[in-house]
Amino acid sequence: MTVLEGFHEDHGATFTERGGRRVVGNYGRPAQAHKAVRNVVGVIEMGYGVVLVEGADRVEFVDNAISNTVPTEDGQGVYALLLDPQGRVELDMYVYNAGERLLLFTPPDEAAPLAEDWRGKTFIQDVDITVATDDFAVFGVHGPKATEKVASVLTGPGAPEGALSFDRGSMGDAGVTVIATDALTGEEGYEVVCAADKAEEVLDALLYFGMAATPFGYDTWDSLTLEAGTPLFETELEGRIPNVAGIRNALNFDKGCFVGQEVVSRVENRGQPSRRLVGLVCEEVPEAGATVTANGDEVGEVTRAVQSPSRDEPIALAYVEYGLDATDVTVGNTTGSIEPLPFVEGSQQSGRLPTYPN
Repeated sequence: MTVLEGFHEDHGATFTERGGRRVVGNYGRPAQAHKAVRNVVGVIEMGYGVVLVEGADRVEFVDNAISNTVPTEDGQGVYALLLDPQGRVELDMYVYNAGERLLLFTPPDEAAPLAEDWRGKTFIQDVDITVATDDFAVFGVHGPKATEKVASVLTGPGAPEGALSFDRGSMGDAGVTVIATDALTGEEGYEVVCAADKAEEVLDALLYFGMAATPFGYDTWDSLTLEAGTPLFETELEGRIPNVAGIRNALNFDKGCFVGQEVVSRVENRGQPSRRLVGLVCEEVPEAGATVTANGDEVGEVTRAVQSPSRDEPIALAYVEYGLDATDVTVGNTTGSIEPLPFVEGSQQSGRLPTYPN
């Protein structure tokens, strides 16, 4: 459940569910909110699951499990994956080194299973793992004016610089941690973390104090991230090999062994995966799962699609054969063409923009 359901209801929100958690879908006009974020700044309550990892062996324990390297310095974070033995994505997460503990942001329904699984693997290591989803609120601040927005309400250090770095300060009487994001919307972005009992005070400051901001929900999040070419866990990543998704920012090819590394390395050394994620511009909005065909042959499938508010035309993400050289394709019951990602150039480039070996 959202931390501030009553607050959102008072602002006209309708709700949806993501990963078993009730979150804001929209506040009535998602396309208009989308354009407000693209042009100025907007604020969304994020629906993360939160896991805390403490103890003297916390960094070594988590580092041995994930596809990227856990930062050893307080104030730094990393985007990473948990893979199965076949190299497929089981879940994605952000791992932040907060001094005496690691703070993990996961898909909302994955926090408790992850904590339970990891507790069974600690053996004699000094590691304590707890689920803290209900203890925190996390608000995303996105748009070309996001830095100005945060600076207008943050007391203490300036807005952090460098993706996934963070600083601590306050907004009013509430202590906050401000994280520079990896720009999943294709715009400047920050996440503001606070105690759950301070959530309304912090959200009120983000929306109304200093520079005004537009509230938005996950309907707008979906359209923003799709325009930015950002693969998301539920639609593009789960069950995929990360090389296929092109999310190289989640991988450290030089670190020691982790589950699935052998497959990831083999695909990397081969020079190209079997498929790649591409953008499609279509005549009509296709359904998720729609088949993509070229020259009469099935070459892929759509993962998600929207009517783009920025471009005023249907766009989609799809996995297609890696070596496909066709441009014009059939997409389910409509037609389309393959277009380079991102669909929209914002103030920053998404850290997850798919990239592949030359």
